[in-house]
Amino acid sequence: MQRTNSLLFHIIRVFMSRDIPTFSDPERTHWADSCRPLSDAAEHGMIEFHTLVHGHYPGRTLPEDVLPGLKTVGFWDSMGNQNWGLDWHCNEGIELALLERGSLDFSASGKQTKLLPGDLTLTRPWQKHRVGAPNVRPSRLHWFIIDLEVRRPHQEWRWPHWIVLAPADLKELTTFLRHNDQTVWRDAAEVRRCFTRIADVIQNDATGTGLSWLTVLLNELLIHMLDLIRSQDAPIDKSLATPERTVELFLDDLRSEPRQLRLKWSVRLMAHSCGLGVTRFTDHCRDQTEYTPMQYLNRLRLEFATQLMRDHPEMTNAKLADSCGFRSASYFATAFRKQFGCTPHQFSAQANPK
Repeated sequence: MQRTNSLLFHIIRVFMSRDIPTFSDPERTHWADSCRPLSDAAEHGMIEFHTLVHGHYPGRTLPEDVLPGLKTVGFWDSMGNQNWGLDWHCNEGIELALLERGSLDFSASGKQTKLLPGDLTLTRPWQKHRVGAPNVRPSRLHWFIIDLEVRRPHQEWRWPHWIVLAPADLKELTTFLRHNDQTVWRDAAEVRRCFTRIADVIQNDATGTGLSWLTVLLNELLIHMLDLIRSQDAPIDKSLATPERTVELFLDDLRSEPRQLRLKWSVRLMAHSCGLGVTRFTDHCRDQTEYTPMQYLNRLRLEFATQLMRDHPEMTNAKLADSCGFRSASYFATAFRKQFGCTPHQFSAQANPK
């Protein structure tokens, strides 16, 4: 047991030295989930933790040519209340996770759900989600993440070659997963059985001879997922996989992530981040906001500046400009006066009367 723990801690330290990839390019601030709190908990003996991984995720690394595209598969077992949770993040692939024991708070698509044993969660690469509110309770959670080489809703999915569902079944499964944003599923008994068998393979296979079983079980799990979808007659919404949806999510990120506002955006970079040409991106932005991309970005930056001034009245124009993404204090002051009809100093004095 001591040797196993030493190996796990070594794996975690190696993981911590790896770069965590962004979704598509240096301009995006949505990093793939690093699982840092999870790995810290494992290192300190707070949870039992078993995974097989590719890339930056913590766990036992798979050979590069074995199950390519499988980013991580495994489980945690926390026997007590934890002092950590997995805050809002996105994954670089599609994630299925199943709660076998205990309870967990799960949030996605604007909804928070208390997961109970047997509940299954499904998140796409662009769906921000959180596990814990804020911390994790006693629970045993299984998961896997498969990279489908997509980062935006309108891109075509590419399954790894080792996914061997019949073409018609795989097409049906893909169509549903792209055109439905339901994140929590009940009554996933067969999926649960697959996950527990996968856990047995991972936990008991120290030499790697169980990889064939792992491949079979992951394919079987996807078949059961398709059966679950069919049994619940889930609706299809084609608008969820369009360029308009991609732009909508990008603009949501700008509104909800102040870190995005500090970046040195241009229209070209915004369009590139959405995988679209400048003209098409601009048209979608105008349709959704009634502003050009740069006009809308600057409005969000100025609104964020007013929030900062309310919370931090001591901030100078230079500090506000830097925090909100303006290239200079003078340009910030000019834009602010044009938008609100007063100087930043006057606004701050009115918002924070002595």
